[in-house]
Amino acid sequence: MAKIETKNIRNVALLGHGGSGKTSLAEAMLFITGETDRLGNTTAGNTVCDFDAEEAARKISISAAVAPMMWKNVKINVIDTPGYLDFSGEVLQAMRVADSAIIVVDGKAGIEVGTEIAWDYAEAAGMPRAFFINKFDDNEARFGRVLDSLHITFGKHVCPLTIPMVKNGEVVGAIDLIDESAHVFDKNGRHSVELIPEESLEAVQKYRDMLMEAVASTDENLMMKYFEGEEITHMEAINAVHEGIIHGDIVPVFCGAATKLWGVWTMLDKITESFPRHTAKKQEILADGSEQEITPEGEPSLFVFKTVADPFVGKMSFFKVMNGTVKRDLLMKNNTTGDSEKLSHIYVVKGKKQTEVDELACGDIGMVAKLSNTNTNDTLTWNKEFSYSHIEYPTPYLVKAMIPVSKGDEGKISQSIAKMVEEDYTIRFDNDPETKQLVIYGLGDVHLSVLSARLKSRFGLNVRFEVPKLAYREKITKSVDVEGKHKKQNGGSGQYGHVKMRFAPGEGEGLTFTVSVVGGTVPKNFNPAVEKGILDSMNKGAYGYPLLCLAADLYDGSYHAVDSDELSFKTAASLAYKKALELAAPVLLEPVGDLSITVPESLVGDVMGDLNKRRGSVMGMEPATKKGYTVIQAVAPKAELMDYPIVLRAMSQGRGSFEYAVTGYDTVPANLTAKIVAENKEA
Repeated sequence: MAKIETKNIRNVALLGHGGSGKTSLAEAMLFITGETDRLGNTTAGNTVCDFDAEEAARKISISAAVAPMMWKNVKINVIDTPGYLDFSGEVLQAMRVADSAIIVVDGKAGIEVGTEIAWDYAEAAGMPRAFFINKFDDNEARFGRVLDSLHITFGKHVCPLTIPMVKNGEVVGAIDLIDESAHVFDKNGRHSVELIPEESLEAVQKYRDMLMEAVASTDENLMMKYFEGEEITHMEAINAVHEGIIHGDIVPVFCGAATKLWGVWTMLDKITESFPRHTAKKQEILADGSEQEITPEGEPSLFVFKTVADPFVGKMSFFKVMNGTVKRDLLMKNNTTGDSEKLSHIYVVKGKKQTEVDELACGDIGMVAKLSNTNTNDTLTWNKEFSYSHIEYPTPYLVKAMIPVSKGDEGKISQSIAKMVEEDYTIRFDNDPETKQLVIYGLGDVHLSVLSARLKSRFGLNVRFEVPKLAYREKITKSVDVEGKHKKQNGGSGQYGHVKMRFAPGEGEGLTFTVSVVGGTVPKNFNPAVEKGILDSMNKGAYGYPLLCLAADLYDGSYHAVDSDELSFKTAASLAYKKALELAAPVLLEPVGDLSITVPESLVGDVMGDLNKRRGSVMGMEPATKKGYTVIQAVAPKAELMDYPIVLRAMSQGRGSFEYAVTGYDTVPANLTAKIVAENKEA
């Protein structure tokens, strides 16, 4: 395959709500461009982009997949992304290397939460974007309603380039508003040009005015012509749309039916003509916040945006050429690890098909296998030391204990999970030494379900999930004076230690140990042993959990000149501690933390009501940076937030988000303490 020049490369991410038709659109684009000889179907599980066994079985996209195609001598790297929030890490990977985005909208459902999130992603990245209103051929689709809502929700720069053509009450084609021509599609997605039918003229006038208003806003001279009632010429409109898309001043709206190939031809044309190439932004942001000029003829550098742990191929590193040209057998330096990596074989990947190439130009996307010490977010350069800005992944909060189904698989879990974490940075894995559980964190229940299925298919590892145990703590609530005496005589030298101590609730999390012995009743050299005895005993309180916040004062005792030793006083201190637990009214403590919830203003009441049920305390509210949203600041126990990612998502239809961090411990209500202790005894 010959190298494609930078000016002829377009990287386009397909975004949108789950089920809107992103994968079907990618499939239609591949078929029309001749990259495939049959049109795959998501229901049948035979599409190019959803090639993973789990995707075929669940009939949803789980991973971002690259689908390169050629159209009119331009290479379009389409990146099909998942629409479900559990896999938002994959979307962020695609966004990092795409140069533009097409947000696919269901013509029947209209704007959904996935539409809004896709817009927010593109807006945050400053990325040129377009809408594709899909399924416009369906009798239940309402193109006009959807388009108007896009225009109202996302601004006046959203404007249609094509609208449905209606003849005898049926959608039979699309109308190009710039050319003012009607296109009737055949079964292969090709179109023939016809006159605009009379019943569509009113719609054409309405939406052409919307388009011309957006076109006029891109240039002062065009604005003057528009307000003075002069006609904006055909060429002026084409050039304005081209420049407007690149600079984000125009967000074009296409319409079509991906499964019928309708409208896809026109959109492919516009991608090649008007969507930006990699060099359009001129600068690339580095990890330190500075910018570096993009030079297609300069030194080669690449950014690894995705890693796949393939059981047959090995580790696959997907990259974008950020600068210069990357060639096979090139020796590059990983600026994260400092290691040298040889690009022995370079591939372009279409779904699961790999094609080896000799080189890739600046802006292109490829894959290299078996790099020994390179991971996602790494930058490889020739001889310069810098790193490109990283993908910022969402923090996983849904937590489960992971239990191997088969005995003997415990040792396989850590190694297998390490490979999955290498592939998916929205997974976190801990081996909790206190609860002796393997704990996994994910973005949602489907996310963890897919992880479980992949562990089985790739590594033969069967696991099940349970609610994890919590690392509780204890403290005493009363001051008590107690005595501990250890005396043992077995003939010959014996053991003797005797302490009188005052225990009280302490400050901070550890032990505050003081000595107020008068008269040498306990020699100073035994004080460290007393302190050590208490510290060791604090690992287990009255309910079996470590004790926090303890103040202990050694004020009296006695010793034996021959039989006393450090072990004896350590044991005596431990006996005193146990007596103190019986008298000092110990309570159970649970981890609590700061909770920051961002939700639409209309849902604040519902969220606060739910927080009260979860024993949370609202500390305050403030406007969010996003218009129409509020941030609720609260304190809540970790035990009540195990399933909060799922609950908040359901409550807010996916629009809510939160951050949580454990900051300390608080007393468990008495009615729950007995229940917790009983459950842990059964376990």
